Amino acid sequence: MENNSDLFNVLRKIQKKPKTSQRELAEEVGFSLGKLNYCLKALQKKGLVKLQNFQKQSNKMTYLQYIITPKGIAERTKLTINFMKRKMSEYDELKKELKKYK
Repeated sequence: MENNSDLFNVLRKIQKKPKTSQRELAEEVGFSLGKLNYCLKALQKKGLVKLQNFQKQSNKMTYLQYIITPKGIAERTKLTINFMKRKMSEYDELKKELKKYK
């Protein structure tokens, strides 16, 4: 994963739509299919996401579903908290700058 925001975005999209295809997921997060595949493998290796196969009985097609593990949920929560802290800090800095111009 290149950065925490990439990780956060992929985990968030998977949680919203676990039955989405890799192609759809890549489009939604703005990755190439290859980059997304690489990221999903990294998430699986870290134990944050697991892949579940299931079959649709009517036409015997196999589908994949991405499931965020409890460890993945904890990581996503941590990333959310860090993101919010960073944004609050940026807000405070901007507020200080604006006071200088008043």
